[in-house]
Amino acid sequence: MAKTQTMTADQHSHDTADKSQAKTTRTSSWRKLLPVLILIAGLVLVWASGVVDYLSFETLRENRETLQAFVAENPVLSVVAFMASYAIAVALSLPVGSLLTIVGGFLFGAWFGTTYVVIAATIGATVVYLAARYAFYDLMHAKAGNAIRKMEAGFAENAFSYLMVLRLVPLFPFWLVNLVPALLGVKFRSFVMGTAIGIIPGTFVYVSIGDGLGALFDQGKTPDLGVIFEPRILTPIIGLAILALVPVIYKKFRNRNGGTNT
Repeated sequence: MAKTQTMTADQHSHDTADKSQAKTTRTSSWRKLLPVLILIAGLVLVWASGVVDYLSFETLRENRETLQAFVAENPVLSVVAFMASYAIAVALSLPVGSLLTIVGGFLFGAWFGTTYVVIAATIGATVVYLAARYAFYDLMHAKAGNAIRKMEAGFAENAFSYLMVLRLVPLFPFWLVNLVPALLGVKFRSFVMGTAIGIIPGTFVYVSIGDGLGALFDQGKTPDLGVIFEPRILTPIIGLAILALVPVIYKKFRNRNGGTNT
């Protein structure tokens, strides 16, 4: 009788432990998803507010004097406000990056504008990277097949070079390049450095357009956002991307020769 009671107590204790563990797992899952849910909620809120509809060259043209006066009277506050707005836009994956980059050149000039945009864009991209890695990396890694694992190993081995190429050449949306490295286990330092350095050329092109935006407004014109794809601009950027791949090519060549010799 005593033995039966002991077994019953052990079973009850085991069931209680299982329920407690399941509850802890569910709580942990929700906590991991929280950063992503906050970003999604922010995105929905911004779209619902209609703020994005006001972000246009026409709005900038109508308020150019007010904005320039504010920057002149509040140099520090204007930089902080611009960088915060830019970082939030990137973190929420709003499709206004090119426009805001041009605004940076319009308000702060080519060199300062490039600096502010690169820093703010890197901060916003890093927020997305950290949220996605915290929420999804463990789940993806646990369910990943051999093909995904090989891709992860190859990408992680040459993360900086691959990120440089993805940032230099606009083949994929900016938000997608923020997510994929997080899911493939790219190290934090490689992501930040690859993003910050890789976006400089494209950023400078758009900021330079913004630096001359006043003259275009005076002529009743608006800038061409497709200028980045013109051969005279895209060709040197592709050249930089090829240079970024040199370490990867050299490593593969060295490994192949090493394998042949042995």
